[in-house]
Amino acid sequence: MTRVDAHMHFWRYDTREYSWIDAGMAALRRDYLPSEARPLLDEQHIDACIAVQARVCAGETDFLLELAAANPWIAAVIGWVDLADERLEQQLGQWSGARRLAGFRHVLQNDAGAGERVDSSEFRRGVRLLQQRSMIYEILISADQLPLVRNFCGALDGHWLVLDHLGKPDIRGRRLYEWIRDLAPLARLPHVACKLSGLVTEANDTRGVDETHLHEYLDAAYRLFGPERVMFGSDWPVCTLVAGYARTAQVLNNWSAQLPASDRERVWGTNAARIYALGERA
Repeated sequence: MTRVDAHMHFWRYDTREYSWIDAGMAALRRDYLPSEARPLLDEQHIDACIAVQARVCAGETDFLLELAAANPWIAAVIGWVDLADERLEQQLGQWSGARRLAGFRHVLQNDAGAGERVDSSEFRRGVRLLQQRSMIYEILISADQLPLVRNFCGALDGHWLVLDHLGKPDIRGRRLYEWIRDLAPLARLPHVACKLSGLVTEANDTRGVDETHLHEYLDAAYRLFGPERVMFGSDWPVCTLVAGYARTAQVLNNWSAQLPASDRERVWGTNAARIYALGERA
């Protein structure tokens, strides 16, 4: 079985280009590159990863594709492009031969205009263009924004939509049931999948990671989406603000031990390989 980390980031740190890395994230203010990540994956017997954009700039997609070309275990790339740009179709043409490019992400988290953006005809046109090309759009939102994307996800069903970090539930605030209520309508859409990623970071507080409580969120995601639409992602190196790669993987290992063997395989790689069409990108 191929084991896949469906959510990793790589960067050469530049204060101007990574403004989201604030003063409380000092550990992230340095380079994080594949040479550092590969031994971490080897320790967890993980074969491949999906590299996800961390900069909102035109060069991000090409940067990640260059890393993937030099490191074949970066099996797919989720880049960035302005999806509302009227020239999007021409821009996508420049990557027509980039087999590792699986899709794009636009950061809606902390965007006060996120609701207007996802409802705009320009943005939806952009996502439809991706879906017509069998490309994924990844959704990065916080839990309070889940209702904002309900109609958006229902209307754009031409290809996979992937929800990052389970919609970033307020684990520290113990708002489990509100999150389940708002997540359920998305989970009922068969073209929406979900990454079991970023939870260690969301769960951390002065008491550390409450793994028992975290498992409640993983149980809910598994129940809502089913075994064929959830997948492991570490969110490395952001996870290192709270826990190292091994500890992050251990949380998922401990939780997934209760699952049937076939479902464990889905969570740890089969689902990601299918949703991101990794076999076609090799």
